[in-house]
Amino acid sequence: MTAATHSTLFPQVPDTPDAVLDGLDPEQREVALALHGPVCVLAGAGTGKTRAITHRIAYGVRAGILQPATVLAVTFTNRAAGEMRGRLRQLGATGVQARTFHSAALRQLQYFWPKAVGGELPRLLERKVQLVSEAAARCQIRLDRTELRDATSEIEWAKVTQTVPADYAAAVVKAQRDAPRDPAELAQIYSTYEQLKRDRSVIDFEDVLLLMVGILQDRADIAEHVRGQYQHFVVDEYQDVSPLQQRLLDLWVGDRDDLCVVGDASQTIYSFTGATPDHLLNFRTRHPGATVVKLVRDYRSTPQVVHLANGLLSQARGKAADHRLELVSQRDKGPEPVYTEYGDEPTEAESTARRIRDLIAAGVPAGEIAVLYRVNSQSEVYEQALADAGVPYQLRGAERFFERAEVREAGTALRGAARAGGNDSLLDGADDLAAQVRAVLSTKGWTTRPPAGSGAVRDRWESLAALVRLAEDFEAARPGATLTDLVRELDERAAAQHAPTVQGVTLASLHAAKGLEWDAVFLVGLTEGMMPIAYAKTDEQVEEERRLLYVGITRARVHLSLSWALSRSPGGRASRRATRFLNGLRPGSGTVGARGGTGGGGGIDRGTARTAANRAPAVERKPRSPVRCRVCGRTLTDAGEMKLMRCEDCPSDMDEGLYERLHDWRAAQAALLGQPDFCVFTEKTLMAIAEAVPSTEGELVVIAGVGNRKLNRFGTDVLAICAGETVNDEAPQDTDET
Repeated sequence: MTAATHSTLFPQVPDTPDAVLDGLDPEQREVALALHGPVCVLAGAGTGKTRAITHRIAYGVRAGILQPATVLAVTFTNRAAGEMRGRLRQLGATGVQARTFHSAALRQLQYFWPKAVGGELPRLLERKVQLVSEAAARCQIRLDRTELRDATSEIEWAKVTQTVPADYAAAVVKAQRDAPRDPAELAQIYSTYEQLKRDRSVIDFEDVLLLMVGILQDRADIAEHVRGQYQHFVVDEYQDVSPLQQRLLDLWVGDRDDLCVVGDASQTIYSFTGATPDHLLNFRTRHPGATVVKLVRDYRSTPQVVHLANGLLSQARGKAADHRLELVSQRDKGPEPVYTEYGDEPTEAESTARRIRDLIAAGVPAGEIAVLYRVNSQSEVYEQALADAGVPYQLRGAERFFERAEVREAGTALRGAARAGGNDSLLDGADDLAAQVRAVLSTKGWTTRPPAGSGAVRDRWESLAALVRLAEDFEAARPGATLTDLVRELDERAAAQHAPTVQGVTLASLHAAKGLEWDAVFLVGLTEGMMPIAYAKTDEQVEEERRLLYVGITRARVHLSLSWALSRSPGGRASRRATRFLNGLRPGSGTVGARGGTGGGGGIDRGTARTAANRAPAVERKPRSPVRCRVCGRTLTDAGEMKLMRCEDCPSDMDEGLYERLHDWRAAQAALLGQPDFCVFTEKTLMAIAEAVPSTEGELVVIAGVGNRKLNRFGTDVLAICAGETVNDEAPQDTDET
């Protein structure tokens, strides 16, 4: 690892206030020096907005212009707030509060509640779903699991838009919002939910903001106290503020103007939660004298990726599009985006997994690759394809790194070894820091070679390996560092939620990918009905879908792949078509619509992009006959129903005892292989086997989810279990040599 990389991972605190400004480009420097009055930073994707605002705060603090205790920086996720705290700490600006809106409001509410209301603050309801379910039951409205989630989301939307139950139905019409069921019923559930909370003296997360707004509005003395404490405000991702968050911000700021907001209207993708870019777009109207700085130098993506992103937005319409930023790539040229059309979804997933495996073989770390899709239900086929290809992966939204059990255990072991020092026999012969860490973590499951598969054992190893890599980098950056120094660094990172990278391909929805970036990004399932999503009806809803694709494109640093499948399943009717958003941008769909300004970025090279005329993987698979329900005879198109070989609603004749035996066998096999259970067989495939009770290999292989490869690996065991025989617990050998 180079010295430059070490300095990036573990930078030295700048010696002087002016040194804080070193390395900033002219626009970032302008942001850092704009320390008074209202400031609006319009920052495109990859332009270093977090760098600009953290250096602004740090410069103000180090120069004595800002008192750290009077600065409040707010953002929208704990991860973003943790990153901001970490960067401020590295710049020597300790004591600055960097929190989410909810965290800042909750802290204030806990402090002021006894004075404003009296007694203890009501208990905070961590999850409102259970109470919403009870409210629906009291209203004699039956909700299934999906409807319950939707109803909960509607209540959250109503509260952040400051809509009371009596006004909910009218608000839905005004917002052109598609309610998941009759608005009158949802209003009734909402009203009952609020009553249940009052009866039980509990509050939810939206109440934290609402109650703090109420206190600041009603108690001038408390409002003045807060404004005396916080005199300088910075708001990141300002395009995502809800009306309720904006109201709270207005009350925090009062009649002062020391407010800096940062955002990009082209990355507004959370309107379904109540977020709106209007506050960002109208900032100069509300603050006529505001300093406005545009950040358009893109340091993340190659000119080819930036060219496509600019082209996508050049076709956009609406208020946000009128304020779009034309990015200018600062990187060297890279490969052109790859466009691929497949015959069906399984082929798309299998080909994606193969290409990812090739990238890893070519030297791209697995942790620098992502597969992004529109909805979470698309993940299963990619999980299976990656598992079959032997590629480790991680689902975005999993447990935070420093909250994982193995990381907590490793931290405890490292602290113990640091306290024992030379008296710990584990450290005998371990002369340097990295060797000491490897010695300690070897007792927790770390080995020099990763375990096979991609299951829980591999996940644990990856977490420990990330700590080993961190120790190696730390020692290289700070020669002579001790185990105690490393433990202190880990504690600080845990407090700042600054996790090292775990090596595994990321699977995530486009919404979950916001704020992240990778060397290689695969945007999959880009068909009409999925992108834009089928329920995007209005022009504004469709434009938000375009912005969502823009966010996906701008996650890629170098390699970008965009793909779609003409049918859901092999042999299905090829009725799908690629998303309209790529018209005029991908080869064969007209001229590229991007206006210049891509910093040398090239147009799409038709010679290197793969199109429908050059998609060998899509035609390798022989068409299969339509799958029909074995109960009613209807043609099946849903992947889950195809595995069951019956409609979801048709009666099941599953052998429950056989299903349980298969379930236990699968768990044992997965443990032996060190893989997740679904890598053996998915739940639907197990159910299909238990319903069909095959007695021959021919009957087993035709069950969806089995196939020749798994027949060779597991067929003997499965047929024995179906016949009522006992099988051994040895791991199967893969006899498929293809």
